[in-house]
Amino acid sequence: MVGVADLTQTVRRLFVVGDELVAGFGDPRALGWVGRVVARSSPQDLLVHTLAVAGETTTGLSARWESEVARRRGGGEASLVLALGAHDLVAGTSMARSRLNLANVLDKAEAMHLPVFVVGPPPRTDLPDQAQAALSAAFADVCHRRRVPYVETYQPLATHEQWSADLASTDGVHPAQAGHGLLAWLVLHHDWAGWIGTAVDEV
Repeated sequence: MVGVADLTQTVRRLFVVGDELVAGFGDPRALGWVGRVVARSSPQDLLVHTLAVAGETTTGLSARWESEVARRRGGGEASLVLALGAHDLVAGTSMARSRLNLANVLDKAEAMHLPVFVVGPPPRTDLPDQAQAALSAAFADVCHRRRVPYVETYQPLATHEQWSADLASTDGVHPAQAGHGLLAWLVLHHDWAGWIGTAVDEV
C-alpha cells in the first residue's frame, strides 16, 4: 500500500485546467466530461486535479495555471489538460491576445517538461457562430504549430442535433448529461489513450 509520503514519487498527476465545465457543471450525474474520460482511462495510478474557475478567459487561465500546478505537482510524472471556453469572446479579448495567451501557456509548459492536451471551446447559443468558429480555429493553429494535441469541439457539435437539444434544455451555454457525454467521446477519440499512456475502455 502506498503511504501518503510516497505519493509525490509514485502517483501520476493529471491537471485539468479550465472553466466550470471541467468541474462537471450542468451534468445531473456530477461526472462531467472529465469524469467520463478518466473513468475509461484505467485511472488506478492517476491522481486527477480539476482546477476550474467559472467564466475564465485565457488571460485569467494564463495568470493562474502555473502556481496552481506547482503547489500540487510533487516529484512524479505529470500532464496538463487545458479546457478552453469561449469566454474571451464575452470579455472582448482580441484574437491576437487569445492566441498569445495560449501560446505562452504552451511554451511555459514545454519548458517545465509538462505534456499538454488541449480541448477547444464547445458551441454555445449566445455568441455568433462565426466568432466561435474563428476562436476555435485560432486555438487549433497555435496548438498545431507546437505539435500539441487539439480536440476540435466546435465544428463537430455546432450542428449536432443531440448537442443542440441539450443546450435548448438548459441555458444555451452549459450542456447537461448528453452534452458532457459528447465532449467525452470527442476527447477519447482524439488519441487520448496514446497521449495519456494507458488503456482506455471502449466507448
